[in-house]
Amino acid sequence: MSNEELGSGIGGAWDWESKVRKSQTTTNKKRSKSNGLLFSVGTTTMSAVAPASDEDPGERVMSNNTGDFYTGEWSDSFPHGHGKYLWTDGCMYVGEWHKGKTLGKGKFSWPSGATYEGQFKNTFMDGKGTYTGSSGDTYRGYWLRNFKHGHGTQSYSNGDYYEGEWRRGLQDGHGRYQWKNGAHYVGQWRNGLMHGNGSMILANGNRHDGSWEEGLPSGEEGEREALSADFGHCKVCLCERIPVFPSQKLVNWSVGEAGTRPRRMSVDGRRVGNFSKESVDGRHKLFSSTRPVSRQGITISKGHKNYELMLNLQLGIRHSVGRPAPTTSLDLRSSAFDPKEKVWTKFPPEGSKYTPPHSSCDFRWKDYCPVVFRALRKLFKVDPADYMISICGNDALRELSSPGKSGSFFYLTNDDRYMIKTMKKAEVKVLLRMLPAYYKHVRAFENTLVTKFYGLHCVKLTGATQKKVRFVIMGNLFCSEYTIHRRFDLKGSSHGRLTGKPESEIDATTTLKDLDLNYLFRLQKVWFRDFCRQVDRDCDFLEQERIMDYSLLVGLHFRESSCQEPVMSQEGNDPDDQPGPRLSRADMDKLLVDPSRLAPIRLGIRMPARAERTVRRSDYEAQLVGEPTGELYDIILFFSVIDILQDYDISKKLEHAYKSFQYDATSISAVDPKQYSKRFRDFIFRIFVEDT
Repeated sequence: MSNEELGSGIGGAWDWESKVRKSQTTTNKKRSKSNGLLFSVGTTTMSAVAPASDEDPGERVMSNNTGDFYTGEWSDSFPHGHGKYLWTDGCMYVGEWHKGKTLGKGKFSWPSGATYEGQFKNTFMDGKGTYTGSSGDTYRGYWLRNFKHGHGTQSYSNGDYYEGEWRRGLQDGHGRYQWKNGAHYVGQWRNGLMHGNGSMILANGNRHDGSWEEGLPSGEEGEREALSADFGHCKVCLCERIPVFPSQKLVNWSVGEAGTRPRRMSVDGRRVGNFSKESVDGRHKLFSSTRPVSRQGITISKGHKNYELMLNLQLGIRHSVGRPAPTTSLDLRSSAFDPKEKVWTKFPPEGSKYTPPHSSCDFRWKDYCPVVFRALRKLFKVDPADYMISICGNDALRELSSPGKSGSFFYLTNDDRYMIKTMKKAEVKVLLRMLPAYYKHVRAFENTLVTKFYGLHCVKLTGATQKKVRFVIMGNLFCSEYTIHRRFDLKGSSHGRLTGKPESEIDATTTLKDLDLNYLFRLQKVWFRDFCRQVDRDCDFLEQERIMDYSLLVGLHFRESSCQEPVMSQEGNDPDDQPGPRLSRADMDKLLVDPSRLAPIRLGIRMPARAERTVRRSDYEAQLVGEPTGELYDIILFFSVIDILQDYDISKKLEHAYKSFQYDATSISAVDPKQYSKRFRDFIFRIFVEDT
C-alpha cells in the first residue's frame, strides 16, 4: 500500500477534523534520556527496561507487571515515531505513534488471526485501510472512526462480493453485490439492504428492474410475493464482527511523578489534574480529570452469559425498524394503542422469508404497539438509520449492574445514546395501560422531563427453556460531549436515601441520593419559570396515572474557569484527551456536514446554571436540604424524571403500611401518588431556585 494511497480518501472527514482540532505550532521535540520514565496504559504502569541503542536515546524497550510490552521510538515521555506494542491477550500494533497514540500508517492484529493494515487517527481506524477477518472476509476501502465509511470493496469467505458505498459500517448508497452463483444486484442500498432503484439479474438470466424496499422488491402484495419467491434465496451476507477495536485497546497515556506539572485550580476549588474535592461529610477525596472517566459496564462479548440475548435483541430491532411500513402519521387511531396490538416473528437460525440467517439460537420476537412506538420515535426526532446503527451496528452492548432494587438488567449502546432495560411483566402492563395518556402528554409538551420510550419488545427463547425477556428502549440522559462529574437520584424522601458506599468507592459514575445532595441549583429566570411549569405538568400527569416512586435524575458538569467550549481543549491539547464520553455518532455525522449543528440547549439538557454548596446541621441527620454557604460554581446541568412505571399497587400499599409502623410515614418512598407528587414537587422546588 503506497503512501499516496494512504493519504487520499474521505475528504469530508479530514476537513471536519481540521475544523475540530486546534492547529498546533511546531516545536523542537527533545528526546528523553532518562531510563526511569513512567507512563501508564489504562491502569498499568510501564517502566523503561533499557535503551535500544546507546547512540539513539529515543529508542525504548518497555514492559510492565501484566506482561504488556512496547519497543520503539520515544519522545517527551510518550511513544512517538515508529514502535510496536504487544498485549498479553495477543493483540499487537506495529506502526506510527504520535504522543502516545496511534496516528499514521500501521498494522493491528488480533489473536484470532484478523488484521487491519492502513491509516490510524487518534487510535481509530480512520482513512484508507484493509481489514482481513479470521474467516477470510476482506474489506478494502475507506474508514471513519472504526467504521467502513466511503467507497470500499468487501470479499466474503463464501465467495460473494460487494463494491460500492458504505456508511457507518453498512452498505449505503450505490453499490453492486455479486453472489457466488452468478446472480448480482446493481443499484441503491440503505442500512445494509437493497433499497431504492436497482436491478437484480439471476444466473439463469431472469431480471427485475424496479424499486426495492428494505431488501425486498416493492409493488403490490401479490407481485411482491412472486418476486420474493424468485429472488428470496439471494441473501446478503453479514460482515464479520471486529472482536475489539484498536481504540478500545489504546487509551490516553499520562506521565508519572517525574513528569507532572502544577495544575491550575478550577472554579469549585478542585485541581485540574489530581485534585481534592470535599465530600458530603467534609472529608476530601482524590479525583483525577487527566484520566478518562472509565466507561460504565462490561462489554458483552462471546462467552458472556447474555451474548445470545444481545444478538437476538439486535436482530429483532433491525427487523422491527427496517420492516417496510406506511408513512407514520402522528395522529393515531385508538386501535394502535390496543395492548393486543403486537406482532410475533420467528427467527430460525437458518433464516426465513422475512428474517436473515444468524448464528444465535432459535427465538421468537414480539413488538408491542409497533405503530405507536414508530410514531414516538418520529415525535422525538429519532432517525431510523441512526437508531438501528446505534443498537445493531458492529459494536457490542455494555451491561450495567442494576442501580436499584428492581433486579432489572441495564444495557448501554456503545455510543451511549440508548439504554435498554429488562422489565417485569407488571411494568409492561403499566406502560401499555398508560401509553395513550403518555403519547398525548409528550406530544403536547415538547419539553417534558419524563423518560422518552422508543420501543417495547420481548424475546422468547424456543425449546425447553421457553424463557421470556421483556425490555424497553430509552434515551440516555448523560450521552453528551460534557463529562458528568456528579449524578444524583432524587425523590424527596429520606428513609434509605443515603449512599452506603465508603467515600473511597464513590466516583463520577456513582449515583448519589437525597441525603448525599450538597448543592442548590440556581437557574436563570427564564429557565426557572419553564422548569417550574413543566415539573407541575409532568407531576400532574403521573398523579393522574396513579404512578409513584419516580425520581429526578440530575447530572452535573463543573465548568473550568478558562474553558468556555467543552469540545475544544486548551491550546496544544487534543480534544480526544478530554475525559468522559465523546460526541455520539449522530453528532459526528452532523459535524461532518456542518460543525455548528450540535444539539442545542433545552430544558434539562446542557443547561448552563450555577450550583451553591450546602452543609447539613450535624444535629439533624435527616435534614433533606442543607444550609447554603455562598460558594457558587458554574455548571452544565442535565435532568430528567425517570422510573415512571411503578403504580400504587397492592405490594406498595402493604409496604407503606408495614414501614409506617417502624418509621415516619412521610419519610418513606411508598406513599399514595397524590401525596408522592406533592412531596416530590415541594422538595424539587426547594433545591432548584431562581438565580438572582
